Amino acid sequence: MLITILSGVVYGVQSRLIQVEVDVSQGLPCFQIVGLPGSEVREAKERVKVALKNVGVKLPPVCINVNLSPADLPKNGTMFDLPVAVGIMTALGELKREMVEGILFLGELGLSGELKPVKGVLPIVREASAKGIRKCFLPADNRWEGALVREIECVGVPRIQEASAVLRGERQEALFESGAEKRPVPVVPEEGAGKEPVSAVREKEPDFSDINGQCALKRAAEVAAAGFHNLLIIGPPGSGKTMLARRIPSILPPLSLEESLEVSTVYSICGLLQSAGSLKTTRPFLHPHHTVTGRALTGGGRIPKPGMISLAHRGVLFLDELPEFKRETLDILRQPLEDRQVQIARSSGSYVYPADFMLVGAMNPCPCGFYPDRKRCRCTPYEVKRYLSRVSGPILDRMDICVEALPMGFSDITAREKGEDSAQVRKRVMAARERQEERFAGTGLRFNADMNAADVERYCFLGEGELRYMERMFSCMQLSARAYHRILKTARTIADLDDSDRIGEIHLAEAICYRQSDRKYWRQHTL
Repeated sequence: MLITILSGVVYGVQSRLIQVEVDVSQGLPCFQIVGLPGSEVREAKERVKVALKNVGVKLPPVCINVNLSPADLPKNGTMFDLPVAVGIMTALGELKREMVEGILFLGELGLSGELKPVKGVLPIVREASAKGIRKCFLPADNRWEGALVREIECVGVPRIQEASAVLRGERQEALFESGAEKRPVPVVPEEGAGKEPVSAVREKEPDFSDINGQCALKRAAEVAAAGFHNLLIIGPPGSGKTMLARRIPSILPPLSLEESLEVSTVYSICGLLQSAGSLKTTRPFLHPHHTVTGRALTGGGRIPKPGMISLAHRGVLFLDELPEFKRETLDILRQPLEDRQVQIARSSGSYVYPADFMLVGAMNPCPCGFYPDRKRCRCTPYEVKRYLSRVSGPILDRMDICVEALPMGFSDITAREKGEDSAQVRKRVMAARERQEERFAGTGLRFNADMNAADVERYCFLGEGELRYMERMFSCMQLSARAYHRILKTARTIADLDDSDRIGEIHLAEAICYRQSDRKYWRQHTL
């Protein structure tokens, strides 16, 4: 008897529905799984056999063949345990065919029949919903994750016995959270209905008011947040570089519902959404140690998984002590910063992960941290050169904003007057964000930083006076084409914060100032 059960698998951040075809026939006793199964899938037959035995389903001496269709796509993971078990039970007459038709099954089986949580539930359930599936069975620990998709009823069961009882109609009590009942519901933001879920923990985040002084640094962070620009902070130890970087998420625009689902999908694939307990509603903030490997950043492995730059998607990737990272590790970021995605090629196929993040780097100007203050700096010119050369020119070129953090004075440290809090700054950032939404409506662009060269020509129009000004600056500063376009994008953001439709010389001048700090150090110190 041939039975077809619906399941799914994740490829990159995309998912595909899989038909689990189970055939039980007379013949020499056997149990085999075909259709490019990975090692975890091949081991499913042992888990399924023992689990069915322990829940009272006796397997007769028959030939069991399982085909995972489409057969030309590799299958990995443990989510096929439940659909294989349900297919066998249906083929043996324990369940009727009509009970399982049109239902998605996902779950790993323990030897006692317990259903254990699996990774990647959210993207698979979203794909099933898009294909017209209206019901799915999941492990109890995954039920809330599936319930985030409103259009599908998610049945969360702790054991395969309960799944069988619900399918037969023997259990009428609510063993599950359905799409119409309890679910983590995204909250509509304060800034405007329909835009986004607002983080419930925003009040607990570090606040901008904790930073005394450093007005120029805070202004640069505001510009970076408004346009989602990459930011590099240079300054001596104790000047507040890390303190400010940790507070940037508090002034960023909140995630839209679409962005929240994108981020949650990546975390679901990595198995990190379960620990969050709900949909990701805050922009991610990743802070890797300088010993991190290139693979950890980009992702990969035998079965590719997203790396830290994909986990930072729609959020902030903060690299503290930037020159301490291996140069080859930093250079790996060049392509993702341009393409906003990571592509990993394997013999089994090509996997694409999103990587649209805001890069924030912090560094000292020299190994001891006090250059150019020669009263405190003890580094030789060669040591300074060697230290700065660890950050390559292409990486510097991709930093839209570079700003110095000045040493903190006693009056700054002991000042009782607090500066603006994050809510005030975020209000201006959101206003600039709304201007960008209006400008880029229907284009697929979100922030000024997303513009390519053609977009810059279209949206960053300069008058004759501004063109002459930029011509002088281009020649004087020996700018590259990439640096020129990034200055215009930054100027466009500054004009948005100024509520100006036109980019003026004052906006260009401020944007150019944000390119001076890197030139101050790297032009004089090159190997």
